Amino acid sequence: MADDRKKDHIDLAFEANSFRQSRDSRFEYDPLHGIHPTHQDIMPIEFGNCKMKFPIWISSMTGGTDKAKDININLAKACNEFGLAMGLGSCRKLIENPNLLPDFDVKKHMGQQDLYCNIGIAQLEQYINDHKLYVIRELIDRLHADGLIIHINPMQEWMQKEGDRFLSPAIDTIKATIEKIHCPIIVKEVGQGMGLRSLKALFQLPLLAIEFGAFGGTNFAKLETLRNPENFTDDQLALQYIGHDAEEMLQWCNEIFDSSSVDSRFRLIISGGIKTVLDGYYYISKSKIPAVYGQASNFLKYAQLNYESLQQYLITHTQTLMVASQFLRVK
Repeated sequence: MADDRKKDHIDLAFEANSFRQSRDSRFEYDPLHGIHPTHQDIMPIEFGNCKMKFPIWISSMTGGTDKAKDININLAKACNEFGLAMGLGSCRKLIENPNLLPDFDVKKHMGQQDLYCNIGIAQLEQYINDHKLYVIRELIDRLHADGLIIHINPMQEWMQKEGDRFLSPAIDTIKATIEKIHCPIIVKEVGQGMGLRSLKALFQLPLLAIEFGAFGGTNFAKLETLRNPENFTDDQLALQYIGHDAEEMLQWCNEIFDSSSVDSRFRLIISGGIKTVLDGYYYISKSKIPAVYGQASNFLKYAQLNYESLQQYLITHTQTLMVASQFLRVK
């Protein structure tokens, strides 16, 4: 076996020549002070009502589709086994059609880990105007959820031919919801991220967390233009490229933290463009606020296959995260 390995080394040496490769310059590699982690090692963080074993958030994905039930159950089981937390996809369809409950009713698979239901800002505005905000409280209770995610998506809605139109600023709708719905609340964007003015406004509210949904991940405004590309002018298409990436948003959040008082329970969920473990580790290490990092598409890729595929992905993912924590220092 050793001879085979040495032969492989010779055959692959030219391909593995580091001078031919790009280098990840975000980190200082420290090979002297770490140890190889075991399967029992964790990187714990408190989040909401639970203790997470790893700072990994399963970002909102799907609900009310053919595969939604199996996907959400697999994700929930993974939260239980690996000590994670997750947000459901938009629960609008469940409110409109209670028969879809099995697609979303996964808290029983999660053990002590947190589950957050999810609704769009346009729907909240409508419920407030119709004096029906109680449906959100009913939704939380029905799902045994630990709190509510409010997703804000003005560019996506604008690009949708059938999209909703905001009649009130989203910040007013969020404040009205906080006043009426007494539960942990997370506010997120869905692919464009948020600028400094919006972040400052959210930091003034009693939120559990802000999820970035930064530019660089799935861009739902662009997704809408891809559905019907012939329906858009060049002027309209230009809007799909606006936004802020995770690096820019994190810099602003750190600046706000330095100049204001932030509740000790407040968290950041850094999502949008988190392609690998190293992206997540880099951002949470740079954050002055306790943070987890979120992914959606990578989890969806494996969760839609079967639980064993998702489980194996997370074993590799968490072990790689622990190796990074031992041997890499963010510059």
